Amino acid sequence: MKLYFVALAGVLLLAGCGKEQPPAPAPSNRAEAPPEVPVMGAEVTVLALGDSLFTGYGLGEGDSYPARLERALRARGINARIANAGVSGDTSAGGLQRLAFTLSSQPRKPDLVLISLGGNDMLRGLPPEQTRANLAAILAELDRQGIAAVLLGMLAPPNLGADFRGKFDPIYPALARKHGAVLVPFFLQPLMNRPDLVQQDHIHPTVQGIEALVAETVDEVAGALGRDGGT
Repeated sequence: MKLYFVALAGVLLLAGCGKEQPPAPAPSNRAEAPPEVPVMGAEVTVLALGDSLFTGYGLGEGDSYPARLERALRARGINARIANAGVSGDTSAGGLQRLAFTLSSQPRKPDLVLISLGGNDMLRGLPPEQTRANLAAILAELDRQGIAAVLLGMLAPPNLGADFRGKFDPIYPALARKHGAVLVPFFLQPLMNRPDLVQQDHIHPTVQGIEALVAETVDEVAGALGRDGGT
């Protein structure tokens, strides 16, 4: 795929966006469009732990992946609230380092954690063994606390070589199997060979790109919450 590495590296070049630590995130309270079906049942809370693919870099308020995913879930009648714990430029090590504080800062223990980490590890050439260990530690802590997880996977581009890919690409499916997490094999698949879904900086998804990511993953998230979309 000619644009494979360009699109992957562009969307994931998160380090240039800064790495400031934000305050602990709170569940979204923004106004929403009327849901397509009535929102039913007790509220379920989701924590989105990730990098700038979660922060909504370059987009308007309410247009990040967690915000639009929340709307998509509520449009199905699922009473979901998502707290956005995305930090631009974050690595798997950074996510692990702030996990305990982020979890303890939530109003209550989340029902589900979305994990989008490892892309910056890959682009910085960090050893895949470190990425695997950090993600494994995150999932082990969620296991310990009885919190379900959705792991948003990454794939290394061909440019990094067969050896690196052979070590990096199996990380996500192997950990998902071991820890019983729901796996999205390649989070960025909807953006491949679609430059129209990436901002002019060649780095981050447009609103349309975010919508494509949401459409591709909302079923897995709903399933992880034990919901069938309100039917």
